[in-house]
This record gives sequence, C-alpha cells and structure tokens, in this order.
Amino acid sequence: MVELNNMSIEKLSPAMFIGVSGEDIISFGSGQPDLPPPERVYKILPSYRYFKYGLIQGQLNLREALAKQYPKSTPENFVITNGASEALDLTLRAITLIKSKKKNKVLLPRPYYYTYPRLVKYAGMEPVYADLIDGRIDLDDFKKKIKDCKAVIINSPSNPTGRVESIETLKLIEKLTANLGTYVLSDEVYKDLIYVRENYLIKGPHVVTINSFSKTYAMCGLRIGYLWSLDQKLVNNIIEMKTCTSMNTNILGQEMAYEATKTPRSFIKKQVEIWEQRRDLIYEGLSGMGLDLWKPEGAFYVLPKIKNPTNFVWNMFKKYKVIAYPGNWFGVNDRVRFSYALDIDKIKEGLKRVRKYLGTAGL
Repeated sequence: MVELNNMSIEKLSPAMFIGVSGEDIISFGSGQPDLPPPERVYKILPSYRYFKYGLIQGQLNLREALAKQYPKSTPENFVITNGASEALDLTLRAITLIKSKKKNKVLLPRPYYYTYPRLVKYAGMEPVYADLIDGRIDLDDFKKKIKDCKAVIINSPSNPTGRVESIETLKLIEKLTANLGTYVLSDEVYKDLIYVRENYLIKGPHVVTINSFSKTYAMCGLRIGYLWSLDQKLVNNIIEMKTCTSMNTNILGQEMAYEATKTPRSFIKKQVEIWEQRRDLIYEGLSGMGLDLWKPEGAFYVLPKIKNPTNFVWNMFKKYKVIAYPGNWFGVNDRVRFSYALDIDKIKEGLKRVRKYLGTAGL
C-alpha cells in the first residue's frame, strides 16, 4: 500500500499520484490498464535466461515483427525505447540538432499530455500552443502557427480528451507538414483503443510514429516503447544518442513484447469492448451530474468542466479517497481528467463519491 504523506494543495503534481494505492482509494488518475496482458507474454518467464547487453536499436526479432505492421518498413526503421516517453524525448533532442531555417519551436495542440511541454523544453526548444475546438484541432489556428515551427506533436486518440481526429484533418496535416518540411511526432500509443473507426497512420518524409506496448497489451511497468520513421538519417541519429544515454532497452521486456506481437486481433477487440462499456458508464454518469464533457472516441479518459478544479482534486482525495488529475497539468484550467482504466464496480463507487462531493460543495 502506498499513501500520500505531507501533501499540500500548492504542490500538486503527477508524481504525487502515480502508483498510489491504499485501502478504499478509487483512482481515476493514472492511465494504467487494469486488464491483464496476453497470457503468452508471461509464459516465457520460467525459461528465459538471457540477461546480457542488447542491441541499442532494439532486439532484431521484435523489430522484424513490428516491420510487418508498418508499410514500406524494415527493422532498420525502428528504435525500441524505454516506453513512449523515451521515444519522444530522443526524437525531440535529435530534431533540435538538425540545422534548419525554422526556429526551434514545437507546436502542441492544447489540451496536451502533461509531459509534452517539459520534454520540448528539456530538448532546448520552445512550445507553441494551438487551442482545440470541442477537443479537436482547429485547422485555421494550426495553419497559422505551424509555419514557424520545426516540429509538431499529434496525439490521436488523445490523452487527456479521448477525442480522435478526423482522417480528413490528419491528411491535411500530412500535406501541410510535408510541404513545409516540418517534423511530425505522431503519438499513437492509443491507436488500438478507438471506438469509432480504425486507426489512420500519419505518413510522410519527416513523420516519426511513437507507440508502446503499455496500453494495448497492459505492459506499462515493463517500459517497452518504440519509434518508427522512414527518415533513416534521423533514426540513426537517435540510435547514436541512445548509445550515450540509456543504452539498450530492457531485454526481458523486449522478449515479452515480441510475444505480444503474436497476439490475435480478437484479443484486442475484446479489450476495446470492455473499454467502450466503461466509457459509456463514466460518460453517462458524469453527464448525469450536469457536467460538460466530450464523449471519448478512443483511449480511456474524460475531461469534464468542473469549478475550482484544484480544490476538487484536493478535496476528493483528502475527504473521499478519490484520485483525479487537475486540468492545468494538461493546459486547461477549468477541467479535471478522469481515467476509466479501472473496473466497473470501482467506477460506480467513484461516481457515487463524486456526486456526493458535488452536492455537498454546491457545484
């Protein structure tokens, strides 16, 4: 059991909640699937014995399996990383080093995943924000701001909104960025968790697709992510950088990820049906309380408007043992993010507590 000690409302941060558990705590916080990984993933554990250094780029068998999932690919187009976070970090830093007439700016649609601005700054670049309309990219605003940016991060399905960009919008972004020579970092860690259509893979000469085994296969703690790009020079630069930072990614985790690639599509389909059922429950529950929110089309998050979000998050945890994340972590000050990556009974109980708090607080 992990408890939060000496926590203050002024210092609320994701680090205070990630991994937190305890008696009677309902966590709508971290986006960590509670569903089990495919059984074949852990069947290798009793017999696995290889614990030497691995290839910096990633084990060949895993890269060969991934190459079958992406068009015009070879294993050389991939780098296996410590989760999607390292893939984003290395890619941004590699782009920073590329000589260009463009300024070192990165366009971020807002609301954004809370690590994006910091990763951009850690890479020595400047974040530029394009606000969304109803949770989706405003193309007019996007077109104005992308011209001066070296790169853009696209996240569809989105964390924290749960929204999915239209294929038409993604194709326009493809065309626009290709003409401008702008790098596109397409964060697709939720690509298999879409309720409205199949995933659309963004393509282009300067596109880097980011993915991981954390969400689709419920393997978060193993930290196996990857990046894919047909820009081989950029890929090679990332490998060189990784050689001097984390070196190889977890070898056992990569072997387990390789086993996950053999999982039939029916497994993922069944998981999506469960996520969709939970989506409906939490969306209808929060809507029934009079809260304004977008209906998620993918991933497992909702982002309702709530008065005094920081006070809400603080009081819900301290008084009702419910964890949620304030919207200001994601670039919006009037919302709260709920993850519905927990079972039905816990969602129902959590909603009861939220309803009780809102009634008590008069919100």
